[in-house]
Amino acid sequence: MRNKTVSVRLDSETLERLGAIAKATDRPRAWLMAHAIQRYVEEQSWQVVAIQKAMKRLQNGEAKFADHKQVEEWLESWGTTSEGDPPKCT
Repeated sequence: MRNKTVSVRLDSETLERLGAIAKATDRPRAWLMAHAIQRYVEEQSWQVVAIQKAMKRLQNGEAKFADHKQVEEWLESWGTTSEGDPPKCT
């Protein structure tokens, strides 16, 4: 795989913090930026694919939904002694 150069604009504070991390880890700033972007792209890619699949199910009439109020009540019960089961999708 051939690497290509891109330009990234960073504010002074971020650049300084990046420099400090580079020094502490004995890595070049460019390596840290490339690594961070690779991780971000990996993280976002699966989400984009999942959203596209969900939209296709919705468009095909195959999507199931949970009642908003039931989801809200379930989330509010998290961490309490009366934590409930997740609502069913229909």
